[in-house]
Amino acid sequence: MASAPLGSAATATEAGWRPYAVPASPASPAAISVALFYPTEAPARAMAMGPYTVQVAPMAPPTDRLKGLIIVSHGTGGSELGHSSLAVALARAGYLVAALRHPGDNYADKSLWQQAPGAIFVERPRQASRVIDTLLADPDWRDRVAADAKGPLIGAVGHSAGGFTVVALAGGRFDLSLIGTHCAKDRAEDPIFCGMGRDPASTPVSSELPSVVDRRVRAIVAMAPVGVMFTAQSLQAIDLPTRIYAAENDRWLPPRFHAAHIAQNIPGTRLQTIPNAWHFAFMDKVGMPIPTLDGDANADPPGFDRAAFLKQLSADIPAFFDQALAPSEGSK
Repeated sequence: MASAPLGSAATATEAGWRPYAVPASPASPAAISVALFYPTEAPARAMAMGPYTVQVAPMAPPTDRLKGLIIVSHGTGGSELGHSSLAVALARAGYLVAALRHPGDNYADKSLWQQAPGAIFVERPRQASRVIDTLLADPDWRDRVAADAKGPLIGAVGHSAGGFTVVALAGGRFDLSLIGTHCAKDRAEDPIFCGMGRDPASTPVSSELPSVVDRRVRAIVAMAPVGVMFTAQSLQAIDLPTRIYAAENDRWLPPRFHAAHIAQNIPGTRLQTIPNAWHFAFMDKVGMPIPTLDGDANADPPGFDRAAFLKQLSADIPAFFDQALAPSEGSK
């Protein structure tokens, strides 16, 4: 596989955008809708996409070389556009960004929640891996993505349920019994999470779910992730560059049960807590209410400047991936 010098996209100052579809197959009957963002030299414009307005060059030609591939995984009930400002920033920095809409767990389709307990934990990472499979097999993209002696340079970033998705890709293993134990003890302090879906403790299932690790993923960022169901042993075995963010006043996923559990167990990982932030601080705002179990996703506590925070995040995360995905010796 061909690689690219990191500076090859330096002349690209804008983000291109195009829709992309991962087709259904007998083994995976659900097609996956993906928004691709990528560096381009074409001029961008403000483009309305549903409730979002995104500054992109639609259907523009990509640059020949890309620093790597970054998967973006949204939270439960979300969409592929919820983190578009970050996707645009990563594309402007030289990456191919694949923001997928998770089948069965998006704003229009919540069918994964009706399946057996644990299905959502297994299927979401598998869907992300299918996107990687498809893009690396696509002649339009496979030879543009930088690689080194270890293979393509691939990272993943996710929010909330997308946070557990990327940690699972890195090697985190799920044990459903940990949810039952946690909610029996701490439901009053974690009421939103413990009130979602069926109680796994009441359903006869194997408590530990199969591994969904994807060894092609070489760096991850998890923002306000679900985390209580990860086994400490599996987290301790993760050896990838990892960045974990928490919202200080997160009522949906209180950090001490979720983000802190992940950060404390992955070696060399520090929890970065965003002061005075609520759970949805990591998402782009829209001009209409987005009702959730914790109120309007557009709402912020008094004094919190989401626009300024997202601007900083859009600088910090590309810089993290630039360092974490720097090609090793023997690049090809």
